[in-house]
Amino acid sequence: MKILVVSDTHGNFSPALQAHSLTEPVDAVIHLGDGIEDANLLRSLIDIDVITVAGNCDHDVTVPREMVWECEGKRVFLVHGDAYGVKGGLEKLKQRAGEVHADVVLFGHSHRPTCITTSGILFLNPGTLTRTSLTKTFATLEILEDCIKARLHDIP
Repeated sequence: MKILVVSDTHGNFSPALQAHSLTEPVDAVIHLGDGIEDANLLRSLIDIDVITVAGNCDHDVTVPREMVWECEGKRVFLVHGDAYGVKGGLEKLKQRAGEVHADVVLFGHSHRPTCITTSGILFLNPGTLTRTSLTKTFATLEILEDCIKARLHDIP
């Protein structure tokens, strides 16, 4: 399964749509918060699943703050990241990842693209697509039965 991963769009819908155009075909889109309205717009325009978690700037109480999503036999932990202090490091997030037995952790909030594997867990932050950022980034995640591949991308 190939997945487009975005976060922190903060009302900047166009780059999210552009990221989708650059990566399609994808099987799903994951939006990691701070732009739930953008995720809803994307959902209305494309005919694939758009999975969302809420960020600290989102006010839609119907969207969960975190979730574990099962995909191709892998456990994917989706979270915005603010509650785990990701701007100051990943220690609290690593602890939570272990508690939920995650194979992959997708997070945002820091606006810093990150793709690292530690203790056998892939941690992926797609960065931000906000207007004020000098670099607009997103990620693709490919989950297969025997491997997980992640890649960070810039909006040209």
